[in-house]
Amino acid sequence: MSDVKAPSNFIRQIIDRDLAEGKNDGQVVTRFPPEPNGYLHIGHAKSICLNFGIAESYGGACHLRFDDTNPEKEEEEYIVSIQRDVEWLGFQWAGPVRFASGYFDQLYQYALQLIDKGLAYVDTQSPEQIAEMRGNYNRPGQNSPHRERSVEENRALFERMRDGGFEEGEAVLRARIDMASANINLRDPILYRVRKKAHHQTGDKWVIYPMYDFTHPLSDAIEGITHSLCTLEFEDHRPLYDWLVEHVEVSARPRQYEFARLNLNYTVTSKRRLKQLVDEGHVAGWDDPRMPTLSGLRRRGFTPASIRGFCENLGVSRADSVIDMSILEDSVRDDLNQHAPRAFCVLNPLKLVIRNWPEDKTEWLQAPVHPQNETMGTRQMPLTREVYIDREDFREEANKKYKRLVLGDRVRLRYGYVVRADEVVRDDAGEIIEIHCSYDPDTLGKNPENDEGQGKLRGVIHWVSAPLGLPCQVRLYDRLFKVPMPTRVGEGEDFLDHINEASLQVLDHCVVEPGLKGVLPETRYQFEREGYFCVDTDSDENGLIFNRTVGLRESWPREA
Repeated sequence: MSDVKAPSNFIRQIIDRDLAEGKNDGQVVTRFPPEPNGYLHIGHAKSICLNFGIAESYGGACHLRFDDTNPEKEEEEYIVSIQRDVEWLGFQWAGPVRFASGYFDQLYQYALQLIDKGLAYVDTQSPEQIAEMRGNYNRPGQNSPHRERSVEENRALFERMRDGGFEEGEAVLRARIDMASANINLRDPILYRVRKKAHHQTGDKWVIYPMYDFTHPLSDAIEGITHSLCTLEFEDHRPLYDWLVEHVEVSARPRQYEFARLNLNYTVTSKRRLKQLVDEGHVAGWDDPRMPTLSGLRRRGFTPASIRGFCENLGVSRADSVIDMSILEDSVRDDLNQHAPRAFCVLNPLKLVIRNWPEDKTEWLQAPVHPQNETMGTRQMPLTREVYIDREDFREEANKKYKRLVLGDRVRLRYGYVVRADEVVRDDAGEIIEIHCSYDPDTLGKNPENDEGQGKLRGVIHWVSAPLGLPCQVRLYDRLFKVPMPTRVGEGEDFLDHINEASLQVLDHCVVEPGLKGVLPETRYQFEREGYFCVDTDSDENGLIFNRTVGLRESWPREA
């Protein structure tokens, strides 16, 4: 059990009470049960942190189980990515990776138990007839004409389903509960349906597959889960969960508890909508850095610590709310501010020529890797006659509020000398292509004398050696949607109508300091005065690519 006391919440209070009463033999066993039909997103991170965190702090176990009941939508790619994301967040599941499909034989026997008890029957109505007779929230359901079939007939029909004697949609196995229930989930829910599709784990063994609502509680029972933690959308499913656990002969009696899901603005967290973004090419894939997937956030430069801290600070409650994107961005900004090494990168290069600097001279200046953390050491910066500064850091004329280089005035090259802009060089179109300046050799590490009435320095700017700097590409990512709630759109609108066309800007002619040569993908930096950036996985020996994680400061207005 962890020595660090985690913040209390209603789930921990339930577990504390259960332990005090001696329930579950003093055991705490949770599970993270994703369906392998997409990549994990930021909403799943809350569930991961809760389930694994609970198990860790109580000295229990957390299982990773894929509830893989729909072979039409599931892929091995998703299974691999989910395992990778859980491990990246810093968690390790107990025992082997589990699959609900590994329990298919046992689940089939449980279905036979329900048939033998008169609690399940085969319905051979059409899907449309079943849906119509099930009713809705305003209209009660009606009993199926097949509800009173005998146990023998239901067994024979169910075995015929198993043996491929029905086509898809011709027969289903339903629980026999209460068609008059106010809870639609108890109106004889479907337990098995025919799907003549190969399964990624079981191959062609089965042509019938159990429904999620049947599989999930019984898989929990098989595994001895003590506390089944779900989001609030499953609250109305809990009576069915309890009914199945009660009426099937299982040794364990898990209980389900619901908490509020993580809703984040300026994005979508529906797997269906995320898949649509990928399939229709609105993003470059599930790991596009604009996506709220854990793979996308990782590629953008978010750290496991920032996401875990974000989830922990949100807490656990039963009250639904929408979290502002800026809170997530603040979390990674705070983490990177403490831990990310510093570097110079010029995003929009403008050449500065130091005319009184010898052409063949290179002076290696010393700069801290992190100005607030001396233990991270220093880095070496080569200063040469020609350097690049950012085009935004120069003006021919400016008022006193402009704190960068102005023609005829002085700034310090950060960690280096003071330079004065003397003249500009233009191309045939009148565009400034060079600034010619002079430097004061007596100003390294100290301020210049206030001679010739020049006054104070305007400011300090970053720079990179022109001949020794590394060319790189920088991708400036922003929020994927222009509106806080893209799914709550007006009549006739679609969430895709609100995609932010400016969510990606690619800069191809950037220059980064030479000390970053050979850095590995996912290495994170603060580019001084620019923001936090991460080496993209597309980087190779032909060139570095950096993704902007977040700016140094928040730029979007917070939602009230």
